Amino acid sequence: MSLFVKKPLEQLLAQGNEKGLKRTLGAGNLIALGIGAIIGAGLFVRTAAAAGQAAGPAVTISFIVAAIGCAFAGLCYAEFASMIPVAGSAYAYSYVTMGELVAWIIGWALIMEYALGAATVSIAWSEYLNKLLGGGIPYEWCHSPFESYTDSLGVLHQGLINAPALVILLALTLLLIKGTQESATFNSIIVFVKVGIVLLFIFIGWKFINPANHSPYMIPEGTPAVTDSAGKIIADYSGFFKHGIGGVLGGAAIVFFAFIGFDAVSTAAQEAKNPKRDMPIGILGSLVVCTILYILFGHVLTGVANWQDFVDPEKGREASVAYAISTYMPGYEWLSTAVTIAILAGFSSVILVMLMGQSRVFYTMSQDGLVPKVLSDLHPRFQTPYKANMILFVFVGLFSAFVPGHVAGDLTSFGTLFAFVLVSIGVWLLRIKSPNIERPFKSPLSSPYFPLVPILGAVICGAMIVALDAQTLTVAMGWMVLGLIVYFVYSKKNSKLQNAQK
Repeated sequence: MSLFVKKPLEQLLAQGNEKGLKRTLGAGNLIALGIGAIIGAGLFVRTAAAAGQAAGPAVTISFIVAAIGCAFAGLCYAEFASMIPVAGSAYAYSYVTMGELVAWIIGWALIMEYALGAATVSIAWSEYLNKLLGGGIPYEWCHSPFESYTDSLGVLHQGLINAPALVILLALTLLLIKGTQESATFNSIIVFVKVGIVLLFIFIGWKFINPANHSPYMIPEGTPAVTDSAGKIIADYSGFFKHGIGGVLGGAAIVFFAFIGFDAVSTAAQEAKNPKRDMPIGILGSLVVCTILYILFGHVLTGVANWQDFVDPEKGREASVAYAISTYMPGYEWLSTAVTIAILAGFSSVILVMLMGQSRVFYTMSQDGLVPKVLSDLHPRFQTPYKANMILFVFVGLFSAFVPGHVAGDLTSFGTLFAFVLVSIGVWLLRIKSPNIERPFKSPLSSPYFPLVPILGAVICGAMIVALDAQTLTVAMGWMVLGLIVYFVYSKKNSKLQNAQK
């Protein structure tokens, strides 16, 4: 039995036409799903983190670098999604082009993207809820056991569990079980609110920009490390990816998390009314809208507040927008509260789409026999993969309750970038293998002999993987090794494609 046995394209397309998930989503729903997943923790939390840890005011350039990589990958996703309108996203595409083992690896990596993405955003949701309540939630009950800080009185506070993150995960899991259309309607309302708030912050904040905060535009070489009140280093600028041009690349790897979402649209292909037309619109449309908003937002945020304000989590990084408004925009305290409420709602839509994307990947992998059948069981009334949603809640809940947000966020970026690399390569391989297959949308400059877009997508996203910190890469490699063990112990033996060839 070959480890690289490929799933016939005809079989995958037939699977997409089988009775199962309901086709209820139009182009507008898909764009809203993309924006709902993209604008969230990445914009409101990771922007400040990237500015304070690596890029400084040049975080706007970091957004452009990340967006370029996403644009190339997005074109490849759009081609695949229009041609192969099934749930499963990069996993399904890899199964057709590169074989089962590669498909399994990317499916395993997608868990890092969607499941850990949901965990990261639920942690950010908890942080903003605490900000809205004026810090009323005890530190111990809204932080993981691996987090601690020493207050101004010298008292050490140690986290126990992030309880608010669990509450929002449970509520959204129940909504997803209820139905896809209901979830999409909820998401569309939230998207309208949070995009409006982002535009309001950009419009009002523009007149509070202090040009001095943008000079120097990049963090200078030799910038000293920053420590907290206990002497612990919280930011070190000595590495190549921590200052100057290297810092811009390091910042791109951090803010790349902000672009996670447009690929989640592809997981809903089997629920789109007209996937051949609507999937490219949903994927590329949401990416364009959010890139423009990100650049403007980053420019205003680092202009209103100095990037050094975002180094210390207790000072301004965890709730950067509310901090900038309350500190540097007098008379607009009401906007700070409104932004916090809108961000809470916005985070909710991100979690919703991430949980939906992961459950659809599990659904497709389960149909192939690579994960237990229970993950593709549909609710008898709602026709949603409800058991996958419930199991996912337990898995994501453990991460959100007990793992620090920055750890989960960087792992999410790794999983996403890895998926983007393989999807980019997959488009090129399928152009070579099956040049005559109908392609309702074709990514430009992607011919078998001149695959410029796929190569640039793979190279740029691969470079951002390298720019991630060593700890993240080590943990990610450990996760991938665990995935290979699971494949050889369980998945290979239960693969429907492998068993059919015996």
